[in-house]
Amino acid sequence: LPGGSRLEGARRVVVKIGSALLVDPEAGLKAEWLNGLADDVAELRAAGADVVLVSSGAIALGRRMLGVSPGAGEALSLEQAQAAAAVGQVELARAYAEALDARGGRAGQVLFTLADTQDRRRYLNATATLKTLLALGVTPIINENDTVATDEIRYGDNDRLAARAAAMVDADRLLLLSDVDGLYSADPRSDPKARRIEEVSALTPELEAMAGGAGGPTARGGMVTKLQAAKLAMGAGCTMAIARGAPAPPHDPNRPVRALRDGAPATWFLAAKTPQAARKAWISGMKPQGRLLVDNGAAAALRAGRSLLPAGLRAAEGTFDRGDPVLIETVSGKTVATALAAYSAEEARAMIGLQMSEIGAALGYPGRGPLAHRDDMAFGE
Repeated sequence: LPGGSRLEGARRVVVKIGSALLVDPEAGLKAEWLNGLADDVAELRAAGADVVLVSSGAIALGRRMLGVSPGAGEALSLEQAQAAAAVGQVELARAYAEALDARGGRAGQVLFTLADTQDRRRYLNATATLKTLLALGVTPIINENDTVATDEIRYGDNDRLAARAAAMVDADRLLLLSDVDGLYSADPRSDPKARRIEEVSALTPELEAMAGGAGGPTARGGMVTKLQAAKLAMGAGCTMAIARGAPAPPHDPNRPVRALRDGAPATWFLAAKTPQAARKAWISGMKPQGRLLVDNGAAAALRAGRSLLPAGLRAAEGTFDRGDPVLIETVSGKTVATALAAYSAEEARAMIGLQMSEIGAALGYPGRGPLAHRDDMAFGE
C-alpha cells in the first residue's frame, strides 16, 4: 500500500513530536510549525479520528526562557532541567491550547513518569482519564513529568512514552515525528549506500542492529528507542511510522501529517492485528484471579456485545482487585468470557443484583460504570 493510504480510516492517532521540531535554541517556540501541526490535528479530527499528542520541548523551551546555559559540552544538571521543565511546561501548554482553540479544538495536559505506567492503579487511572478526555473531544498533550522524575523513574525519551500512550488509548496509528524519515540499512550520514526501509512487518535482530545513536543536542532519543517503541506499538495492534517532522519539498515543512498522507517518505511498522484484537488476545492469555457468576440474562447480553452490569451478577468468588482478570461464568458453570474487572472482589460482592443507580450508596462513591466493560472482555471459541 502507498504510505499515505495507511492513514486512511485511522480511528485514533498518537503523534510524537521531538524537541527540535518545536523549539529553536535561539528563537524559541516555532509558532509557524506548531500552527501547521494544529491544522493537521484539525484535519484528522474532521476525518473522524481522535488525536493524542506526545510532545517534547518543555525543557528546551524553559531553559531558553530562564537563560540557563551550562558550559560548552556540559548538560543541564537534574535540578536545572527540572526547573526549566516547570517553566517550559506552562508555556508549551499555553501554546498548544491557543493553537488548537483557534481551530475549534481543546487541549488537555497530562504528565506521566515511568512509575505512573508501571503501577497498576496509577496506570488504570491514567488510562481512564485519557479515554474520558478523548470522549469529551479533548486532544491530550502528554509529556514526561520532568519536574519530579529522576533517572530511576523516567522513560528518558518520548518515543517509548508515545508507544505506551498508544497502547493505553487503543490507538491504531502512532506517528513518530523526528529529524529522520525512517529506518535505514546503515547511517545515511556516513554511508551513501544506505537505503531507507519502506515497511517492516516483524522486528528481527538484523533490523535492530541497524539502529544508530541519538540525534541532535536537544534530543534524548535515537533509533534504538524508536525500534523499542515499534515493538511496544505493534504488540498492541498499532501501526507505527517514523517520519520527518519537517518534511522535505515538495511537501509543506510545517504540515508533517498531511505530508505523510500525501506519501512523504517514512518507515511503516505494520501491526498484524487491530488494537481491539491484540487487547482481547492479551486478556484471554491472562490467568484469572477470580470468578463473576451471572444469570442467563446477563450471559445473553454479554454475548450480544454488552457490558456486565451488577443487576445480572449473582456471586463474586476469589480475591481480585480492579484491573485483574476474572472469569465470567453462568451460575451453572458455563464459561462466558474472560474480562478485566472494573472493581475489586469486595466491591463486586457489595453490588450483587443492584441497579447502576444504586451502586453509589453501596460503595460510598459514585462508581466507575459497569463491572466489566465490553472492550475489556475476551470470549472463547
